[in-house]
Amino acid sequence: MKNCFYAAGLLISGLCFSQEIPSKVKVSFFDGIAVAGYVDHGAFINFTGPNVSLTRQNIKFVLGMLPSLRIKEDHSSGTKNSSIMPTLGAGLTMVYKKIALQIPAYYNTKTADQNGNWKIGIGLGYSFR
Repeated sequence: MKNCFYAAGLLISGLCFSQEIPSKVKVSFFDGIAVAGYVDHGAFINFTGPNVSLTRQNIKFVLGMLPSLRIKEDHSSGTKNSSIMPTLGAGLTMVYKKIALQIPAYYNTKTADQNGNWKIGIGLGYSFR
């Protein structure tokens, strides 16, 4: 009789936990999303970094930091910067199944002939998770 109660308890607790709904808002350090895109007359390659994500059915919205490599030729006169530079951006990424669409924003620092400003771009990528 005691074994029947144990078996019934395990069965009921298993059914209760199998119906548990996972949380929809999640904070993570890395989401496994790689994106390539265009911003400010140049390209970028990034991976989503620390972020907050919201999942709703098959669509995942990710708002977070974007550690990136920016690829842009320097057209200034005199000393030139490297064409490939590491940078940090911020932006919104939407993932549908495994395809990611991203709207990143990168800050361009002040130079001798331009004020510092934010540039917004667009990118397309893939989610490995």
